[in-house]
Amino acid sequence: MAVTTDRGAIADRVHADFGRVRKELESLVRIPSVSHPGHDPQHVKRSAEETKRILDAAGMRTKILQHGDGGPAAVGWIPAPAGAPTVLLYAHHDVQPTGPRELWHTDPFEPVEKGGRLYGRGTSDDKCGVAIHAAAIRAWGKPPVGVIVFVEGEEEWLSPSLVPLLEQNQADLRCDAVVLADSGMWRAGHPAITVSLRGVVSCDIEVRTLDHAVHSGEFGGAVPDAITVLARTIAKLHDDRGNVAVPGLATGPADPLDLTEDELRKQTGLRPGARLIGDGGMTERMWTKPAIDVLGIDSPRIEGSTNQLVPSASARISMRIPPGQEGAAAQRALVEHLRASVPWGAEATITPRSKGQPYRVDTTGRGHAEMRRAMSDAWGREPALMGAGGSIPFVFDFARLFPSAGIILTGAGDPTSNAHSEDESVSLADLEKSCVAEALFFGYLSSQGG
Repeated sequence: MAVTTDRGAIADRVHADFGRVRKELESLVRIPSVSHPGHDPQHVKRSAEETKRILDAAGMRTKILQHGDGGPAAVGWIPAPAGAPTVLLYAHHDVQPTGPRELWHTDPFEPVEKGGRLYGRGTSDDKCGVAIHAAAIRAWGKPPVGVIVFVEGEEEWLSPSLVPLLEQNQADLRCDAVVLADSGMWRAGHPAITVSLRGVVSCDIEVRTLDHAVHSGEFGGAVPDAITVLARTIAKLHDDRGNVAVPGLATGPADPLDLTEDELRKQTGLRPGARLIGDGGMTERMWTKPAIDVLGIDSPRIEGSTNQLVPSASARISMRIPPGQEGAAAQRALVEHLRASVPWGAEATITPRSKGQPYRVDTTGRGHAEMRRAMSDAWGREPALMGAGGSIPFVFDFARLFPSAGIILTGAGDPTSNAHSEDESVSLADLEKSCVAEALFFGYLSSQGG
């Protein structure tokens, strides 16, 4: 099927439609669809219904899918013209908790524009993906490819329902290319396709030294307290330079691209006196080497603490693992290293938790060349091919369930978007160009046939 893709006409239609794109994104941001336990699941249901409404209005046949009590997914279909391929577009409509509200400069669930950016929880991660998919469809009216949009509601809580939903509906989701709009830009104004992802494994450790608390003055110096034991155990997760000390983990090289230390410091807000940790290039440390972080500690708060030896303390440990590392083996290595690091004979209970596989994208897969061309045309510059230190474990599942489809990772957020933190935002200019690029991608992919 011969399709003429007029780049200027597509860009003009997206620009004329962009007020609606923004309005739809704002309607989603106003719904506090936090999927973590302890938050009202009705908000996630409302967000799924609003997503369905947006897809309906874009001309799709839609339905809500749900597995058991899991978060609902909104799914839409437009059948492929004869001989044309089908693309599956992914996003998620659930969001992270806000964290302390006092750290936000605006209401996290009331979108606000400042300096060309739209602020609010989910603006970049990942409700903008819904707006992009709908806008790309409207730019054509009747797309020259088949389009399936799958927007899940549990990504921020490990996607427990995703694989069952994909497996149960595999025939209806069959496609030639998968665009996962849950990654990001290389930097604001510079698009990217993500070609590698770290996986993630985690565990909880509780250390105990006493049956009960005792007086710190009477027994301190002879009897260890649990917080000190836990601190010494955690300290052995890294060497003195900050490299991960767990033995036997995979590492690999990474394209340094043009990242500088000054830019990384600005992106992260690293304090002036704080040094980077680890050895090797910066992208290597963030994309193709393991990393360990302490996500939380349970022990007495400073306020209310007293002069006693604390009998037990706990921590949650998360380890990012690079492509080439098998998740179960990495989790075992982490648990064994922690157990061997507990000092002074203290008791330790270690509970394995999440386990997500890393992934390296086949950039020769279907659709990659077309997406690179589309991004180049939308931004006027070649997209970066970058790694990502974060984890999207379900990418492995999409690749397993749709083995003949090319997997393409994109996103409108950039390193200053503050996803998962306060003052989350998205560049409105990059959001518009993302809509243009995806619409162009439909046209370029259609020329490849079904």
